[in-house]
Amino acid sequence: MTIKLGVVMDPIESINYTKDSTLAMLVAAQNKGWELFYLQQEDLYQQEGIAYGSIRPLQARYNPEDWYTLGERQEQPLSDLNVILMRKDPPFDMEFIYSTYLLEQAEQKGTLVVNKPQSIRDCNEKIFATLFPQCTPPVMVARSARLLKGFAEKHGDVVLKPLDGMGGSSIFRTNPSDQNFSVIVETLTHYGQQQAMIQKYIPEITAGDKRILLIDGEPVPFALARIPADGELRGNLAAGGRGAGQELTERDRWIAAQVAPVVKEKGLLFVGLDVIGDYLTEINVTSPTCIRQLDDQFGIDIGGMLMDKIEEKLS
Repeated sequence: MTIKLGVVMDPIESINYTKDSTLAMLVAAQNKGWELFYLQQEDLYQQEGIAYGSIRPLQARYNPEDWYTLGERQEQPLSDLNVILMRKDPPFDMEFIYSTYLLEQAEQKGTLVVNKPQSIRDCNEKIFATLFPQCTPPVMVARSARLLKGFAEKHGDVVLKPLDGMGGSSIFRTNPSDQNFSVIVETLTHYGQQQAMIQKYIPEITAGDKRILLIDGEPVPFALARIPADGELRGNLAAGGRGAGQELTERDRWIAAQVAPVVKEKGLLFVGLDVIGDYLTEINVTSPTCIRQLDDQFGIDIGGMLMDKIEEKLS
């Protein structure tokens, strides 16, 4: 039986060809002889209790001028697909949540959804990391200016960030004597109406914010250190950082081992750990990236590794 794989993603014509991890997954699936089908969030719907997709057959390839071909649109139950990759980038808004409800209906009919819809909803990428305090720097989630100021007074050099940001957006390094501290807190918490995260600043960010990829809890043996540009706090590639591959350290593997049982239990088949120095800072569960960079630097096939694991799960 040929495996039918659907992907929910952002517009495929707009992806960054050289970096897009979803493209790597699709090419790997196609190399196994699987049939590919393409959806955007707007193509998901439900009718008479059945989750449907307005799906289009897809061919994917590594060609910088022509990396995809789409076929004619078909209306089909999502459960007709053997596996669906949920690869829509944040923002994690209500539309994203509604999409997970529809995907969950397909899951209940037997379709494997990667990652598990309920766990995507449950695991905020920043708060999820705080469930492993043995791995994280000192950190607090709060919306009270008093509490956030108290944390800063205790730890001095701190970083403040929103819980729903991506790509390094709205991250502030500050300290309690900073005249802008109160303004930063007001901005991120919407004057105390929204939770934000504060953590002790980790000086090792200058050596890079490492992305460690886990496939069903097992770490890929190499990480991509995203090194900030000169004068920049953030290592995110979207914020101008550069990626340097490196082997996992003993500490990296220890952190992965701490997280692995929980992500496996939650059906999070493909996740990305963000590690700065010796500390876990985020666990990415929506659409982890960095496959292409690691494949290129180390001659590996992470997309193929993921498809092998998916095939194992389906069997």
